Amino acid sequence: MLLSELVSTAEEVTATASRLAKIDALSRLLARADADDVPTLVGLLLATPRQGRLGVGWRGISALEVTHADEPSLSISDVDTAFEALSRAAGSGSAAARTDLLSALAGRATAAEWDLLSRAMLGELRTGALGGVLLDAIARASDRPAASVRRAAMLSGDLGDTAVIALTGTAAELEAVGLVVGRPVLPMLASTAATPTAALEVTGRASVEYKLDGARIQVHRSGDEVSVYTRSLADITHRVPEIVEIVRGLPAHDLILDGETLSLDEDGGPRPFQETMSRFGADVSRDLVLRPWFFDVLHVDGRDLLDEPLSTRLAELERVAGEWRMPGIVTDDSAAAEQLSRDALSAGHEGVLVKGIDAPYSAGRRGKSWVKVKPVLTYDLVVLGAEWGSGRRQGWLSNLHLGALDPSGEFGEPGGLVMVGKTFKGLTDELLRWQTEQFPEFETRRTQSTVFLRPEFVVEIAIDGVQRSPRYPGGIALRFARVKAYRPDKTVADADTIQTLRSLQRG
Repeated sequence: MLLSELVSTAEEVTATASRLAKIDALSRLLARADADDVPTLVGLLLATPRQGRLGVGWRGISALEVTHADEPSLSISDVDTAFEALSRAAGSGSAAARTDLLSALAGRATAAEWDLLSRAMLGELRTGALGGVLLDAIARASDRPAASVRRAAMLSGDLGDTAVIALTGTAAELEAVGLVVGRPVLPMLASTAATPTAALEVTGRASVEYKLDGARIQVHRSGDEVSVYTRSLADITHRVPEIVEIVRGLPAHDLILDGETLSLDEDGGPRPFQETMSRFGADVSRDLVLRPWFFDVLHVDGRDLLDEPLSTRLAELERVAGEWRMPGIVTDDSAAAEQLSRDALSAGHEGVLVKGIDAPYSAGRRGKSWVKVKPVLTYDLVVLGAEWGSGRRQGWLSNLHLGALDPSGEFGEPGGLVMVGKTFKGLTDELLRWQTEQFPEFETRRTQSTVFLRPEFVVEIAIDGVQRSPRYPGGIALRFARVKAYRPDKTVADADTIQTLRSLQRG
């Protein structure tokens, strides 16, 4: 398949706000694609190349001086081969090698093709073809039930591979996709509530558990082989040897565990989230030890537990995790739930997670079976830019421009970002220095006062609510926004939506 076919489809998808029209266009593209091209197509549409990180940044792409082709000739296979070479460039001379590879690819591409490839490599392909839309397109192209495609994608953790099975395999092969120890699955997600009492009204009888200000981990064990993954399914096994050793000592041969990890200070209290996350991107430090807390188990010794009720999973978790289990109680008593929330807060944690005791584990889904409760409203937003500070912050990039995701295109481009406010509150000197060093590497343009950025940085923002405002396109502004922590474990696709924020509006 020629890359130009993908470009035409992407333009068609971008031009419409209709979800059904997007699905129809994408399904036609997938239906006529060669099976070998499907994973690459899916990766390009989601702006997540199947090879992972390519070592390519905005500056490297913008610095290229090439003449593009007049007529399309690049195939999807050609692009995949070039991406593979980029991903493997490492060591001395790798920067020059990447420049040569990019120049060669850009020279073979038309201007429209290069625009699409550049945005796909940088994670900026805003067609509105988010995972849910593309999943439905795969179901239509393959004539398979959307529920079967969705489940296979969640359990395989790879939408590209799922698309190949759906399009080329049998219905039985698609249904057979299941848990595999050593292959991470997308984590189950939680909605929010203001109080534990309100959460119980949604879930009914529930397991009420501590909600830590830690990093989500998923741990797989087969014998002595242990693998640890982040919420984005990145493998961090070599970064967390203490967690590996703990799981090796548990009374089971095969395990898949879901949980959180954080580091503790000298008094046994939780260290800041950023300190925990520093272990995921650096060599092991003897000064910062991570402790796991497990709150769910998906597989034990040949037995899949995804479809079992939480009560069954918790019984198995108690047996295999013991002291490493997340603190909690099972109750339908709001007073008991409120007390556990106070206990969690007094111990320095975020709040509680309330989970319906009869619910299965819905990989990759955010529903009403899990409800998180925090005393402060916090949302994950995207940094769109930063203003130069004044006074004591002179010379530092300070005031952040914050955006929420707009998957439907209600306030602009489908899948784009809508600015909802600014804040400089909560930024420590350390964060100011870090921003000033890092942000120019992701710069797209600047004015005298502001550096505008590619949407790469997700930041957790605490707010007191939202208010009506004509200042921003979404019609709202954040009230008393302050930075809680950067979230390198999350991608732009994990950010909260403008629709979620608007639902907070009162009067």
